Amino acid sequence: QVQFVEFGGGLVQSGGSLRLSCVASGFFLDYYAIGWFRQAPGKARVRISCISSSGDSTYYADSVKGRFTISRDNAGSTVYLQMDSLKPEDTANYYCAADLVRRACGSGLGPSQYDYWGQGTQVTVSS
Repeated sequence: QVQFVEFGGGLVQSGGSLRLSCVASGFFLDYYAIGWFRQAPGKARVRISCISSSGDSTYYADSVKGRFTISRDNAGSTVYLQMDSLKPEDTANYYCAADLVRRACGSGLGPSQYDYWGQGTQVTVSS
């Protein structure tokens, strides 16, 4: 079965940190740009970060720039999202997905351009 499995979420106080992991199953991670997305209750799913297939370029939404860091370990079929200085507005379900068309992180892309969605991992930041 081709999918991602995300884990590492949890409950953390404002200002704290979490490290999310996204493990690929059933396909080779190496060929694809990978995006991290989040969806808060009642809101649309949005892309917050992306890393190119080689790992040499990244993208961050303004809302997380300077606080979140994306990285990847292709040999381990895993993409990470280090989240520091967390805020209550970061509370959401976090997902990763693959861009099956591009190796680089295209600009202006949304969830419809990505595939192989997992179930997500919940992050809750208390004030």
